[in-house]
Amino acid sequence: MRDNYAIYEWRHASAIMQNDFPDEWRDIIDVLQNFRLLKSNLIVGGGRKSKIAENFDAFLYERDWEEKSFDTKIVIDGTEFITPTHKVDCYKNRVAVEIEWNNKTEFYDRDLNNFRMLFELNAISVGIIITRTSELQQIFNQIGRGNSFGSSTTHLNKLLPKIDGGGGGGCPILVFGIKDSLYVDDIK
Repeated sequence: MRDNYAIYEWRHASAIMQNDFPDEWRDIIDVLQNFRLLKSNLIVGGGRKSKIAENFDAFLYERDWEEKSFDTKIVIDGTEFITPTHKVDCYKNRVAVEIEWNNKTEFYDRDLNNFRMLFELNAISVGIIITRTSELQQIFNQIGRGNSFGSSTTHLNKLLPKIDGGGGGGCPILVFGIKDSLYVDDIK
């Protein structure tokens, strides 16, 4: 795993996954071990979701994960204040997964805030983010897609300072950054 992913954890997330959520942990390990960063998926324009994010989602949905939003509200002296959350890409049994492939870095803030709030409300136990390492920029430049995957988009070097700064609050967080070793030139 460490050959193909930069791995980072906050508040013992991997121990919690291994001991409290072994089935979900197996799903995460399986999706990561089966993933390959195909050139054919990189040269296609994104749209709403990239092929990379769709592949992760599809794998986990086959194992009964789901996209999930949470209906939350705060009641103060009988007055309800609706506080909807952002949808989690993949959710199963108190584990939330976000795939951030090529969004604006503000999406990390949104994800971390969502993890923090859902953890504090006792709706999730662990948040997981799958993203890309900054080193992949060299591959994007080589295949002519460097402008589409710029430095202002989501990559590991933008995420870790946000976590270290407390962006996820007390929520245990596990991060997997896709390395260039997973790149496959499937177009010859």
